[in-house]
Amino acid sequence: MTKRSRVALRLYVAGDAPNSQLAVERLQAFCAEHLADQYQLEVVDVIREPGRALTDRVLLTPTLVKLAPAPVRTIIGNLGEPVVLARALGVGSF
Repeated sequence: MTKRSRVALRLYVAGDAPNSQLAVERLQAFCAEHLADQYQLEVVDVIREPGRALTDRVLLTPTLVKLAPAPVRTIIGNLGEPVVLARALGVGSF
């Protein structure tokens, strides 16, 4: 059995907007089930840090960026499609 690389994720949200909260909940549940202790999640609130969103070129929220392992992948939306999420994160056999 090979050890999986730690997955680094950054989720951009807009405060407590419904889609943002839904994305956070869905991502946390997905990671708990499929990645266990093998992930690091940073949540960036673009309302509190608008400059960061501009610097990182994030125009829509919620936006999830898988930073590592390569390749970098971006998903925009409330993460309601587990198959898309799994493929982007390189998890499982969906």
